[in-house]
Amino acid sequence: MKFDANKVMGQCEQYRDEMVQFMRDLIAIPSESCQEKGVIERIKQEMEKVGFDEIKIDALGNILGRIGSGKHVIAMDAHIDTVGIGDRSEWKHDPYQGKVENGVIFGRGASDQEAAMVSMVYAGKVIKDLKLEDNYTLWVVGTVQEEDCDGMCWDFIVKNKVIEPEVVVITEPTNLDIYRGHRGRMEIGVTVKGVSCHGSMPHLGKNAVYMMSKFVNEVEKLNERIKHDDFLGKGTVTVSYIECDTPSLCAVPDRAYVHLDRRLTAGETEDSAVAEVKEALKLAGVEGKVEVLNYDTPSYTGYVHNFKKYFPTWILDENHKLCQATVENYKAIFGKDPKVTRWNFSTNGIATMGLHKIPTIGFGPAHEIYAHTVEDQVPVEHLVKAAAFYATFPMTYSNK
Repeated sequence: MKFDANKVMGQCEQYRDEMVQFMRDLIAIPSESCQEKGVIERIKQEMEKVGFDEIKIDALGNILGRIGSGKHVIAMDAHIDTVGIGDRSEWKHDPYQGKVENGVIFGRGASDQEAAMVSMVYAGKVIKDLKLEDNYTLWVVGTVQEEDCDGMCWDFIVKNKVIEPEVVVITEPTNLDIYRGHRGRMEIGVTVKGVSCHGSMPHLGKNAVYMMSKFVNEVEKLNERIKHDDFLGKGTVTVSYIECDTPSLCAVPDRAYVHLDRRLTAGETEDSAVAEVKEALKLAGVEGKVEVLNYDTPSYTGYVHNFKKYFPTWILDENHKLCQATVENYKAIFGKDPKVTRWNFSTNGIATMGLHKIPTIGFGPAHEIYAHTVEDQVPVEHLVKAAAFYATFPMTYSNK
């Protein structure tokens, strides 16, 4: 079965105003991690309006909408939680208004990444309108807590068999390009213990801050030694948080702690990254505890899904059927060759493909440079074009 690209795009254009309003509605509902209930309910309302075959909300609070019941189970994922707004005075536009100006919608979550949910929901409408159902089951998934702990939501979905997709499309912002992977990451905690004493006699103690400063210096050096990959780029490590414990501001601190943000390039693993940190402690001449951190914050439903903060690197081979189908669909819809590259940041792909080996690829509206910024935005045109892509991709893949 073939589709008429012009007819699909034209049908999506008919829903431009409705997509803009839905986008503005989502932006208007604050939905930071663990506080997504309101935006989930709004998405459910829109899925019902456009005629999804089935809609369910799982125990963690993810929303899943189904179109079709064919053999090939395809999932499209958009996390619908956002980061906070930071200093409100730095925003040119109200972060919760969804201001539309010169064909662009502004507001928190516009790029990262509620826009894709808007496009996916209306792709479902277009599939119904144009009878584009085929031998596939499409699940449109709105996931929670990604900003707090990317991948945890999909680890829950897979382990609990909420759905069992054959492939996953991650709809994080790609500027309407195709992304086939990204670096992994880890959150590592390092603690050193000293000996406290009165601040007037520091020589009687062992200052944990001084000890930690030697280690931090080695972390900076370690960053320069980390390997590089031609596709994913260089791995990195940086100190992202530091604290100390002291009995008094007139005492020598007896404990210091740093949080390391470690980005993993191809070939790097949890074990190799931890070994490098331990080596840095050794080079600093300092003893310390190194641990990969754990996430156990309850979702808005109260459910806790424990998840170790190791987020594996993943790359989909260019010759994989999923990549080829994505490129083929892009050409059919847009009439040109796509740019195929990778994200700079991390996504739920670390769980779908990194941990659970489900073939995964990325395509989404908006540009990732606006994620987490006070210029958070998405072009209206992207909503329409992404909807056309999402409406046709399942047919292209299932016939590949």
